[in-house]
Amino acid sequence: MASTAAAASSATISASGDGVSLFRLYVLRAAYLLLVVGLGAMIVPVVITHEPAARGVIPSLLCGVWLLAFLGLKYPLRMLPLLLFEFVWKTIWLLDFGLPEWFSGQQPPTFAEDAFNIGLGVILMPLVIPWGYVWRHYVKAPGDRWR
Repeated sequence: MASTAAAASSATISASGDGVSLFRLYVLRAAYLLLVVGLGAMIVPVVITHEPAARGVIPSLLCGVWLLAFLGLKYPLRMLPLLLFEFVWKTIWLLDFGLPEWFSGQQPPTFAEDAFNIGLGVILMPLVIPWGYVWRHYVKAPGDRWR
């Protein structure tokens, strides 16, 4: 009985075997679910009902992120590069476009909505991403062989 409780406790602490707790895995799944729901509500209607001559580069990219977020629900650590991508592009937008537009006082009509949605990602992603795992598996670990 005690060994079952100890096994359950260690499974909670390191469910993935990579030092990422079960709680953190659920937090990651919540982030993927936020992408599924949020992007689904914003992007899927645009992709389905666009005009034939629409360029569609950004909606197509975001629809790809939306589809991959479904995989993140099942494989939260394997799909971690998707959350890193979200954090990086949103940080670039905030620093290179959002803040300069804010300080210049020349915001486009969609600025408030864009700044909220993108700013939320810049705030939440660093809290959700297991940085120790990222360090061990993407920075410190040896890369794949070239030949």
